[in-house]
Amino acid sequence: MNNNFTSPDFYQIDDLLSEEHKLIRESTRQWVSKSVCPIIEDFAQKAKFPDHLIKELGEIGAFGPYIPQKYGGAGLDQISYGIMMQEIERGDSGIRSTASVQSSLVMYPIWKFGSEEQKLKFLPKLATGEMMGCFGLTEPDHGSNPSGMITNFKSDGDDVILNGSKMWISNSPFADIAVVWAKDENKRIHGVIVERGMEGFTTPETHNKWSLRASATGELIFDNVRVPKKNILPGKSGLGAPLMCLDSARYGISWGAIGVAMDCYNTALNYSLERVQFGKPIAAKQLQQKKLAEMLTEITKAQLLSWKLGKLKNEDKATSAQISLAKRNNVDMAMNIARESRQVLGGMGITGEYSIMRHMMNLESVITYEGTHDIHLLILGHDITGHNAF
Repeated sequence: MNNNFTSPDFYQIDDLLSEEHKLIRESTRQWVSKSVCPIIEDFAQKAKFPDHLIKELGEIGAFGPYIPQKYGGAGLDQISYGIMMQEIERGDSGIRSTASVQSSLVMYPIWKFGSEEQKLKFLPKLATGEMMGCFGLTEPDHGSNPSGMITNFKSDGDDVILNGSKMWISNSPFADIAVVWAKDENKRIHGVIVERGMEGFTTPETHNKWSLRASATGELIFDNVRVPKKNILPGKSGLGAPLMCLDSARYGISWGAIGVAMDCYNTALNYSLERVQFGKPIAAKQLQQKKLAEMLTEITKAQLLSWKLGKLKNEDKATSAQISLAKRNNVDMAMNIARESRQVLGGMGITGEYSIMRHMMNLESVITYEGTHDIHLLILGHDITGHNAF
């Protein structure tokens, strides 16, 4: 993978970042260039998750960077979180997924909805990567309609008995805990922390993926799993709780997609300057310049979108619809740039010598997970018109 990376900043957006933001970006970028880029093609080809990176992700603060220091996080702001996701996804969407799930879908709900006992028990170990988590919402028959979930639990003394299954779960094959969303006897949705080793809890791995090949994906199966009631998140119930977690993850993805786009653009630009056809670099040709100019335009727009969304997140003002707009736009933008970049490289674009094809396949998952491309359109449509089209 080409490690000669220069970050495009055509509108001097760096002027909007603090010195701390730039330091965080530089340290994360250096880690990605040193630890991810040299190995990721090999792991993707073998469809293996590079689990040795977990400890390093913990060391660079990629797990729950906005979680307060009291619970093991770095206490950073939302723009810092976004910048870290951007840089990690420049390396690979699967590695960013691992960090996103741990931060936004495991640590976030425990921090926001957990008891003090739960926070102190789980968050510090999750922050270092000593403990890894996953998030169980999607079911075999309930993806875009999570309210229809059938995973449920019934009270039994000091415990509950959990039954059901979840699928398409990032980190599930190696997770120590799962934050699982299930219905109680009254059909009310609650978050339950299920721990590895509880009898009847299994996590079969999903194989034969063309996308996110360097990420571990699996199922969560609950066969009369006895879970202590003290593992239920007490702070919030109802579908709004997991949707708040998804908002945090979708926000991170809006930044992560920029990282993919930057990497593809940078690869295409460098290649076009070096590749000579008809006696001159293909960068001198109008159609290649058109591609590169359009890529830079779209990256610049996406950078401003995510930066402003980060400001709104810092002020606790970002709405779900605003987050949907950014996730949808930026992932679509990255997909188009990956496709155009592949064209610039011609046949070389399909080889593992370059990152583009791997990014392109990864984005096929990113555009679907945490709310599909079409669902985000309808979230936005509902917000605009007041009519729910679901």
